[in-house]
Parts: sequence; C-alpha cells; structure tokens
Amino acid sequence: MIPADHLKAVYPPNENLMANSYVNSMEKYREMYQESIENPTAFWSRIAEDFFWKDPLPQNPAQFMTSNFDVTRGPICIEWMKGASTNICYNALDHIIRTKDMGGSIAFYWEGNDPSDSGTITYQELLTEVCKFANVLKSLGIAKGDRVAIYMPMVAELVIAMLACARIGAVHSIVFGGFSGESLADRIMDSKCSLLISADGVFRGKKAVHLKEIADEALDICSKAGHGVKKNIVLRHLPRVSTASIVEVGVDSVNVPWNDSRDIAWEEIMRDASPDCNPEWVDAEHPLFMLYTSGSTGKPKGVVHTTGGYMLYSATTFKYVFDYHRPEVYWCTADVGWITGHTYVTYGPLLNGATSVMFEGIPTHPDPGRMWAVVEKYKVSKFYTAPTALRALMRYGDSHVKKHSRDSLTILGTVGEPINPEAWYWYYDVVGEKRCAIVDTFWQTETGGHVLTPLPGATPLKPGCATLPFFGISPAIVDENGRVLEGEAEGYLVFSRPWPGIMRTVYGDHQRFETTYFKKFPGFYCTGDGARRDADGYYWVTGRIDDMLNVSGHLLSTAEVESALVEHGSVAEAAVVSVPHPIKGECLYCFVTPVNGIDWDSPFQKQLKEKVREKIGAIATPDYLQYAPGLPKTRSGKIMRRILRKIARNDRDLGDISTLAEPTVVENLFENRVALMI
Repeated sequence: MIPADHLKAVYPPNENLMANSYVNSMEKYREMYQESIENPTAFWSRIAEDFFWKDPLPQNPAQFMTSNFDVTRGPICIEWMKGASTNICYNALDHIIRTKDMGGSIAFYWEGNDPSDSGTITYQELLTEVCKFANVLKSLGIAKGDRVAIYMPMVAELVIAMLACARIGAVHSIVFGGFSGESLADRIMDSKCSLLISADGVFRGKKAVHLKEIADEALDICSKAGHGVKKNIVLRHLPRVSTASIVEVGVDSVNVPWNDSRDIAWEEIMRDASPDCNPEWVDAEHPLFMLYTSGSTGKPKGVVHTTGGYMLYSATTFKYVFDYHRPEVYWCTADVGWITGHTYVTYGPLLNGATSVMFEGIPTHPDPGRMWAVVEKYKVSKFYTAPTALRALMRYGDSHVKKHSRDSLTILGTVGEPINPEAWYWYYDVVGEKRCAIVDTFWQTETGGHVLTPLPGATPLKPGCATLPFFGISPAIVDENGRVLEGEAEGYLVFSRPWPGIMRTVYGDHQRFETTYFKKFPGFYCTGDGARRDADGYYWVTGRIDDMLNVSGHLLSTAEVESALVEHGSVAEAAVVSVPHPIKGECLYCFVTPVNGIDWDSPFQKQLKEKVREKIGAIATPDYLQYAPGLPKTRSGKIMRRILRKIARNDRDLGDISTLAEPTVVENLFENRVALMI
C-alpha cells in the first residue's frame, strides 16, 4: 500500500535535468505555450525552419493553417502548410546526414528475441537500404498515392519498408503482427492496398508466430472477396535468428509455404536494386500513412495522417518530451504496428538524429530482467514503455531490476493508458532510483503525438497524472450537454483547436470521422476519454467513456468482440464490457447467451475464445465468459451495458432499473457471475 501522503506528493524537476533541458522552468513552458496558442503560425514556422521544404511554407497565417472543428458550420477540415512541399524520408535521413554529419552515427541498435541476436544500422546504411527498397517498390508499379500493407516483426526492414513508401509518396498501412488473417484482410481491403510486405515468422519469447501463414490466409480472403493483391514481398527472418533459448521452436524456417506466382523474396529482389533514389516531393497535406484503430461500431477505422503536420509534431514532441540530446541512446519498447511505434520508434527519433534501440522480444524472456539488461547493455538514457509491462514486471520483485545497472537512465516515460500510482512509484523508486523524471504521456492514434504530458526539466510531477497540455494543445472539460466546465471539474476531455499532428480523416469515410470525433460536441474534438482537472490545472485522464476498452495499452471495440462471438453458430446473443485487470489495466468480460440445447461447458467456451482470436487476434481473447440466459434490456430492446458492468464487478448499487423490460434477468446474472481475479 502507498501511504496517503505519498499520493498527494508533488515531485519537482530534477536539478541535473533542468540544467540542460530545452525547457528548464515553468516560466519558459508558459511562455512557449502561450505563443503556440496565440500565434501558432509564428511558433510552428520557426520549428519548420529546421526541416527541408522543396516549395516554401505559406507566410500568410490564414493560409498556414485552416480548419473547421464545428460540424454545424460545414464539413470538418484541417490543413497545415498546404502548398508547401517536402518529403519526410528525406528529412529523416538525407537532411539529417547532410546538416548534422550523421552518416556514420547509429540509427538503431537491433535487439532480437534471443539475447544473442543483435545488430546495428547507421544512418547512411539505412538511407542506402531505403533507397534500394524504394526502387524495388517502383519496379513493382507502386507510385505516389498507392497504399502498401506491411505485416512484419520488429526488424530494421520494417522501418526500411515504411520509409521507402514515404520516399516515393506511397501510403503505408502497417498492421500489428499479432492480428489474425481475417483482421489483416479487412485492413488490406478497406485501404485498397495493392502490395503486401511480410515475413516468414517471428519468435516472441518461446512462442512462434507463423506470419507467412497468416499473411497467406489474409491474401486468400482478399482474393475471394475480389480484391486481389498481386505480390507479397517476404522477408526470410527466421534463418538468421538464434533459437538457443527456445524450448519448442514450432516454426520450420526452411519449408515456409511459398506461392511462386505471388511471393517474392526480399533478399533476392533487393540484391540488384540501385542505392540511388530521388525523393518524391509531396504537398504537406499529402497522406503519409493510415493506421487502423478499433471503432465503437465494430469496424476498425483507417486513421489518416498527412506529411507536413505529422512531421513537425512527431519531431517536436519527441525533442521536448524526452528532452533528447545526441548522442544519448533512447528506447521505446512499442511495436511499430501501433501508433507509438510510428511516432516514437521511427519518425520522431529519426527526425532528431537519435540513436534508438529496436526490440523484437518480450519483457520476460529469457527472464524478467530482460528490459533492464538491455538498458545496461546499450546505456539507455531515455526509456518509454507501457504501464501494462511495468505491472507485469512488478510481480517478479525488485531483484531482476537491481541486478542490472540503470545509471544511464535519466527519463522514464509511460504510454498507452493512465499509470496507476503503485506502478508509478515502483517505476520511480526502483527502476529510476528516485532520480529520473517520469513523463506520463496521454495521446491517441488520432492525435499523432503527445497532447498531455510533463516536460522533464520544467513540470512538477504528480503520480498518475498526465499534467499539462503540450504546445498548441487547447484542452477543455465539458459535461454531457457540451457545457465547458471551469476550474476543478470532471467530465469529457475535448480539444478546442487543431494542432499539426491531428488526423485528417477516416480513410474512405469522412462522415464517420465527423460523427466519431466532432458531432457529440460541435466545436470540439472529442477524445472519448474522461478527465479530471485539479486545483493546479493538472489533467488526470480517467479512462474511456464510450464502448471501447483499453487492454494492455491497446484500444479494443466491445462491438467488434461481440460481433466475433455471435458469428459462432451456437451463440444467440453476446454483450461485452470491461473489468479491471491487475496487469492489463482492463480486460474483456463477456456475457453469452447460447442457442437452446447448447451445453455451457469448457469445450464450448474454448471454441468461443478461439473464435475471437481467429477474428481479431490474441490480444482480444476474453478473460471471462459468463453464461447469460438473458440480457438486461430496455423495452425498446437496447442492452443496458451499464447494468452489465455493475454485474461483472459484483456491484449491486444498480441505480434506476425501472426501464428494464425483465428485471428478473439481473438477479439471474448475479447468480451466474464469474469471480474476478483481482
């Protein structure tokens, strides 16, 4: 237990950090923040001067940024620096090499799943490989504006592929390697991708993931649906990794399934590719990538980010939030299949000339000290991970941490969900030895980068609090009716003005973009999260307030899981809610009504879990399945999930249930509830 006085503690910035920080006082933060709000053109134009623009930036403030956040006044529109042209790959590699003399500097230390597997790639080597692969893409007919799907493990070739797409103006759509074949197919078809880039497989701890087989399944689904993807470039990753610490290999690294008419070996097609490729200059508003995130309707939505604004925002948030100074070593543990990997593994670090660690493994393999062994090995200074990982490692005690040196660490970051105070203190006391700043960052796939965050040399810290807005961010808290709440308040977290890194649309469905983020509160971007503002103006994010849940830092749609469950022929109806989980933060609790005559036994429940894994992926596997002979519904037939959340938590304070069509259903569900393991 944490003493009550600790929970109210405020931790001032470390004096050693303040001495060299870009923002070394609250006065400096307020000065920069005020300019970013009152004169965004001047603020962001000055930052843009650090980058190369083929065609110059608009000088007129009215042209530098145009927007409409109010659906009652017309279509939602956000444009930054439209008319200026650039290339983000050129800025991340060519420009850094030429202006900072970074060619021989290490861009990435690659750390494999097995501790014996490692490698490095310099900025010049990365540029050469990117140019070669860009030429490969062009030889296959990929051009500016085409969409390319990427389904790969955490290897250098993943970064090479995404940068090669950016270099020629193609739009990359990366799918996390934990998603199923059906989920991959859905994303390929929705984004109308014409090419897939994948790999044979990968080890995650002692588990083998058959990426090529999953990719083949996805492409077969696409073909049957009339969307034929003609080519699949396959990286042969398995033959080059060690299996010394794998008990059961489970993957044949030689006899990987192969379709000669569709599959192309990465190594072969790269062999004779030219290392020279001029960048395609694109407008600042040209799409850079799309990344799918779960939607409350059950259908994932393709979040579209554009080149110029995302470039500025990813680079600027990385620089100031992690207070990065070359030649420090930075490590973000996220997979590039998620937005954190896009912004804070690839683009943000490279645009700042950073040296980063890229990690293929998991935190507990071959033992729970792996993360701290990597920190010691590479002398990591800035470390960024998820509260889920921290909570998992806390279970193993402090000894796995303390046997490794963490003297190099100065800043510890968290991402993906609010960090609970217990994990914050363990991170601060044990991992950081009470001398490192903790940057508890709040942001979303849609925001492109941090929106609420401490700055390590300026912001006094409160355990579990995302603190204050980043430059250009104008947060507000509103009630259910959209009324802005002043002072100390709790309600919906919204933003009242655009920033460069915000998403521009949902691919192929701008109306869904408007409905999801802007219709509930006209004039505001609605995050879908609740928040509390304290007496000091600090923001505490309290979690999702829609039909979404945050599992291990990854957003899942309850509707998507429900849809997967009812696809089982023996399921009549299903409803899904979130419940607390000691490691994941939240997990899935599913109420399932089988069709008449079906036994509620272990084999049937196993089938249901396998169905969800097949449709969505392992990350969505239900933790709890409850037999539900009926569900609480209003007389109009609407399921009352508020009641289900109470039942799942064994909370009998149900409030008003007068609108229930059959109140007796509730007691029946209480009698059948599954005890939570907390």
